[in-house]
Amino acid sequence: MTLLDKQCAPIQVLVVDDEALARSNLTVLLRRDPDIGAVAECGSGLEAIEAIGKSKPDLMFLDVQMPECGGFDVLELLGSDLPPAVIFVTAYDEYALRAFEAGALDYLLKPFDDARFVRALNRAKDKIAHYSPLQ
Repeated sequence: MTLLDKQCAPIQVLVVDDEALARSNLTVLLRRDPDIGAVAECGSGLEAIEAIGKSKPDLMFLDVQMPECGGFDVLELLGSDLPPAVIFVTAYDEYALRAFEAGALDYLLKPFDDARFVRALNRAKDKIAHYSPLQ
């Protein structure tokens, strides 16, 4: 049984990273999962804020360090308009505690293997399946 059996619509995902290859790698992994619908990509935090306002994704993979507007800036600027699940993806382990304090569901440290990605995605799918806007 997939998440789609429990949920009406596929999961909408936003991948935010200033590195095109990192975005592409995540998108490839996401498209392997039958529960994932649209996958949008943004190359900056400012683009992400605009995209979230328009598309209201269920899940966001978010880089910590980006020029002009980093991952933590994105969360701060969005305030209560955050997607139900946020997973940080970064090469820097020193931001993990801050990420969880900011409400991240998971923290993928680059480079990560497919198994670690799948664990993070499954946690996100579980949270989204049980999400209500009042949480």
